[in-house]
Amino acid sequence: QLQLVESGGGLVQPGGSLRLSCAASGFTLDYYSIAWFRQAPGKEREGVSCLSVSGGSKIIADSVKGRFTISRDSAKNTAYLQMNSLKPEDTAVYYCAATTYSDCSGRLAFNLKYDYWGQGTRVTVSS
Repeated sequence: QLQLVESGGGLVQPGGSLRLSCAASGFTLDYYSIAWFRQAPGKEREGVSCLSVSGGSKIIADSVKGRFTISRDSAKNTAYLQMNSLKPEDTAVYYCAATTYSDCSGRLAFNLKYDYWGQGTRVTVSS
């Protein structure tokens, strides 16, 4: 079965950190660009970050720049989103997605056709 499974969400205090994982099964993640999206209650889904196939280029939303880092581990067939200095406005359900487009570093990165989506993991930032 071809799927992405996210994990690592939870409740964290403002200023804290979480690392989200996105494990692929049934296909090799190295051949895909990987993105993280999030959707806060009552808001539209927004792109957070995307890492191109080669790993040499990426894009990150201004709202999380300097705090979030996207990466992948080929050996584990898994992508990650390291989130530091979390703020209450980061509260959302986070989704990972994979696209066959080799480069997702451009301004249209989050409008590409994504072939696989995870089920989402909830992140709540609250004291």
